[in-house]
This record gives sequence, C-alpha cells and structure tokens, in this order.
Amino acid sequence: MKPSEDARKYAPATERNREPILEVLLQVLPKSGTILEIASGTGEHAVFFASRLKDYLWLPTDINPQSRASIISWTEHNVCDNVYAPLELDVREPVWGVENSGFDWLNLKPIVAIVNINMIHISPWSACLGLMAGAGRILKAGGILYLYGPFKQGGEHTAASNAAFDKYLRTENPEWGVRNLDDVVAVASAQNLILQQIYQMPANNLSVVFQRST
Repeated sequence: MKPSEDARKYAPATERNREPILEVLLQVLPKSGTILEIASGTGEHAVFFASRLKDYLWLPTDINPQSRASIISWTEHNVCDNVYAPLELDVREPVWGVENSGFDWLNLKPIVAIVNINMIHISPWSACLGLMAGAGRILKAGGILYLYGPFKQGGEHTAASNAAFDKYLRTENPEWGVRNLDDVVAVASAQNLILQQIYQMPANNLSVVFQRST
C-alpha cells in the first residue's frame, strides 16, 4: 500500500447513492467537457463517476485539507487519469480560483457542469448563495448545475426521517438545515439557472437539475 493511501476517507452513503446519481448524470450532462465538483468530500464520488464518464475531465474541490488529501489518495488508488488534482475552494468567495487566469487550461476543456452532492444542508445558507453565484458566473448557456440531497418541498419535509435529520443538523449548527427547494430554485433563478428536472432518489433525497439560460 502506498503511504498516501492512508489518507483515504470513507463516506458510507456514497456506496448507496453513487449508482442512482450516475444514472441521472448520464441523462443530463452535456456531451463532453470538464465537470467541476464542489465539496467533493472523501473523493469516492469523484473516482467512481470519472471512471465511468471517460468523455469528461473531473475537477474535484474541497475547503478541507484532509478531504483534499483523501481525494488525492482515492485518485491514486483507482488510477483515474481523467481526475485533476483537487483544488481548495470556498463557494462563499466572490471569485473562485478556477476563474483566475492561472487556469487557462480550462479553455481547452471548459467547465460544462457543476456537481454538488450533500452540501447545502450541512453548511450555512451563505454557501448556497455562493454556489449559485459561482455557477451563474462560470457556466455558459446550456451548462448544468446538479444538486443532490434532502429538500423540503412546499415548505414541508417529504419524510419523517428528513424532519428528524433537519432537527439534528440544527442542533449541531443553527445555520445548517434541510433547505426548502422553492427557496433554492428562487436563488438559482436570480443567477439565470433555470430548474429543469427533479428526480426522486434513495433515502428521501432529490436530484435537482438546473440549466444556465442565455
């Protein structure tokens, strides 16, 4: 075992949701380009999706240095040649690093989609605002923003388990919590990101797909 593999972290939910998420991504992603993953966490999703989406380059990011180390270790372990080294990225920043001139290589394979799994409920609302603002700046017309996680619909929880999860999150941090999908859609719309489709997913989660308008 390589020493770097010691940095690999595991998220139990990944094995449960990765196949259903992949099914949706195969339906909604543009034909090719770079996929920017926000809050990649352990990196397990990155290597799973990238190994099955060979027409794309996968650019993982995370604000946590331990998570970035895990992503590198998973990438080395799975020998994924279409996964970039992870970047440090805080969605609340007014300009993301990938928008800077040092990333000219993205001109060859531009970012055509942004994927964000299980973040906006385990972060302040400002993170959702920052995610939408960044997606609005970066994505060109036709670009896709994909979200996965639990949401309220019509202001109501969709399952008792989600209500309990929401209570737990708010106990951990009052700024966290399951978001009302209507609020998320409204923030997205303000950034020219138009709701395209909602998919029912395992464990009372949703896949929510937005497309950047002209």
